[in-house]
Amino acid sequence: MRFEIYRDSAGGWRWRLRSQNGNVIADSAEAYVRREDCEHGIGLVKASAAASTVDMTLKIA
Repeated sequence: MRFEIYRDSAGGWRWRLRSQNGNVIADSAEAYVRREDCEHGIGLVKASAAASTVDMTLKIA
């Protein structure tokens, strides 16, 4: 997998995470004004690898 940093059509910084087959599996929900902030967003995603998974289908009923 790899993170890609790019500029959108409005000039904002964005990131996306691609799997080995080239599919996008995650992306930034909004653009960042500064590249450093975009890189920080990637860092937050990387650090969340230890986050728990919650089955919300059990919470709805």
